[in-house]
Amino acid sequence: MAAVICGSLAFDTIMTFEGRFAEQILPDQLHILNVSFLVPSLRRDFGGCAGNIAYSLKLLGGEPLPMGAVGNDGTDYLVRLQQLGISTDFVRQVQGTYTAQAMIMTDRDNNQITAFHPGAMMNAHEVQVTPRSDIKLGMISPDGREAMLQHAAQFKAAGIPFVFDPGQGLPMFDGPELARFIEQSTWVTVNDYEGKMLSERTGWSSAEISKRTQGLVVTLGGEGCEVWINGEKTHVPPVQAAAVVDPTGCGDAWRGALLFGLEQGWSLAKCAALGNQVGAIKIASRGPQNYSLEGVRR
Repeated sequence: MAAVICGSLAFDTIMTFEGRFAEQILPDQLHILNVSFLVPSLRRDFGGCAGNIAYSLKLLGGEPLPMGAVGNDGTDYLVRLQQLGISTDFVRQVQGTYTAQAMIMTDRDNNQITAFHPGAMMNAHEVQVTPRSDIKLGMISPDGREAMLQHAAQFKAAGIPFVFDPGQGLPMFDGPELARFIEQSTWVTVNDYEGKMLSERTGWSSAEISKRTQGLVVTLGGEGCEVWINGEKTHVPPVQAAAVVDPTGCGDAWRGALLFGLEQGWSLAKCAALGNQVGAIKIASRGPQNYSLEGVRR
């Protein structure tokens, strides 16, 4: 069984600020904000939501099919995916553009400031979801606006159950558009901040969203997850991380586990419990695709 993961493929430039953002940004001076952060460490990683989720799912033994676009500088990413045994059948290389770039700065409290250049991601809608015998599941993760709209409709038309995971792409859509995503999807997953925004824009509470789908999962970082099914909430406790090193890509690692569990026919609560394990493992490693899952309990 394969899962199509629609979303960004990006290069992450990750920087570490050894202080606290809150100590450098004065709330009463935001109207003339002009700050500079010294970042002693810097590295470049393979990232993007679709790439990170595919990495997690592959480590767990699933069959990810990332769907998206890279630029003329994306050959190394295509080679990496292939070396990992991840199909690039649905990845398009767009000449004359850069692969999406995320510049991420993390402070000592694991707060993050991110700048994102979409680049080739804005052409992701040119790749279409088409039925295939091995495709049983899909996910809409942050991507170009048109790609998210079109791929959700294509999953629905093809009868492929899918997870709606708007992530950082949520602010691009108004209430009626988000409501349409929810009604087309089979499951919805958001973090706590995104969940509040989703409810605010649609006018639907978490309980109401869960009644329109087969379930809603709200991740709470170090507090675990809320699983909502038919209006009822279950809390899935967190897993203690061995070390807190880098939160970049933790949510995507969690989502790879969600897809793996759904492929196995597990309950949402069991999927979320595996996700909490994988997230705790990922946060102990630097970068979104540099961890291993040896010894994870399923």
